[in-house]
Amino acid sequence: MDRSGHGTGGSDQGGGGRPRGGAPEPNLSGLGGMGVQFVVVLLAFLFLGKWLDARLGTSPWLLILGVFVGAAASIYSMYRRVFPPEPPKPPASGGPR
Repeated sequence: MDRSGHGTGGSDQGGGGRPRGGAPEPNLSGLGGMGVQFVVVLLAFLFLGKWLDARLGTSPWLLILGVFVGAAASIYSMYRRVFPPEPPKPPASGGPR
């Protein structure tokens, strides 16, 4: 055991309570930023749909479409932030013989 009373071996936990090799734990500022981004994007698409409805006379269809497109874009953005794409693996050296 170390000085803090926690064991040091046999665990897949690294320092700071973060799993080794995994994604870092989200912090409050990151989660708050994702929430603000969700609201801002949703409102931007809502007002864009409302503005287009007023210009084209299609009320309320583009407003509804704007809300759904904004929500989908926000959810996709949050998904990409929580689960970033893996970098491509380098090709195996040596090649076929």
